[in-house]
Amino acid sequence: MRHEMAGAAAIGVDIGGTHIRAARISSSGDVSAWEARPTPATPLVIDCIVELARALDEPSVSAIGIGIPGRVDARSGLVLSGGYVDLSTYPLAQAIGERTGRPAFLDNDGNAALTAEHAVGAARGADTVVMFTIGTGIGGAVIADGKLLRGRAAAGQMGHITVDSGGRACLCGRHGCVETTSSGTALRRHMAEAGFAGSSVETLLSRLTDGDAAACSVLAAWAAPMRIAIDTAVAIFDPDLVVLGGGLGAAMHQALAAFPAETPWYRCEVVPASLGDRAGVIGAGLTALNGVAEVKPT
Repeated sequence: MRHEMAGAAAIGVDIGGTHIRAARISSSGDVSAWEARPTPATPLVIDCIVELARALDEPSVSAIGIGIPGRVDARSGLVLSGGYVDLSTYPLAQAIGERTGRPAFLDNDGNAALTAEHAVGAARGADTVVMFTIGTGIGGAVIADGKLLRGRAAAGQMGHITVDSGGRACLCGRHGCVETTSSGTALRRHMAEAGFAGSSVETLLSRLTDGDAAACSVLAAWAAPMRIAIDTAVAIFDPDLVVLGGGLGAAMHQALAAFPAETPWYRCEVVPASLGDRAGVIGAGLTALNGVAEVKPT
């Protein structure tokens, strides 16, 4: 992956279900300034991105990178279908470029997070990596032989691995995707149904350690399907590493200790992401620098 433009910077933007985060990112992945806003209603998201970009802009900034939930064709700069924030009807890159005067580059938020973890985080130096990002929904990405795997356009939709074909309806139109069982949204539902509404996942994990049956049941409903999804990804990609990111990645990593892989065939090291909620922002900035380098005349 290319991001070797010494002295250059980009603004990285990560659109999440609860917050839009942005930062000024150097070519080495360093963060020099940071901004965040609560995620507004979808029609106001563009205004929010422009506001954040203007707050972070300076002469060293050459582009803006945006990580977006849903299916994204990064080559064409189009959002093919939305997730919990649906921007598929908006000419996003064009609008941001026109309003900020900087070229804008789009990618799926999971791709952006893995770009960062591979460059400067938990997956640094790995050849083949699978990442799950666990937040309001579940995203993901795959790096194979050192390059992001895109397929026709939007490969790496790890949240839509089926773990229960007769399960809940998913936003993608199918049933029983791991996003419906193991996302933050699903965890809140599991907790509410078990009488833990308002509790934290940290409280559940501490009760798991103490052997609390109710907490164990909630965490089993949340984490056991994720183990199925991880084993499926390992069977397909045979990665060096599986990385769990997003706001709940570390908690999921802890919960999964109770649900080891069922067969040695599918064993792979699973680690929490190391960049926390900065991964998507850093990766979006590096994506923008890569994009500028690729279109720059030689």
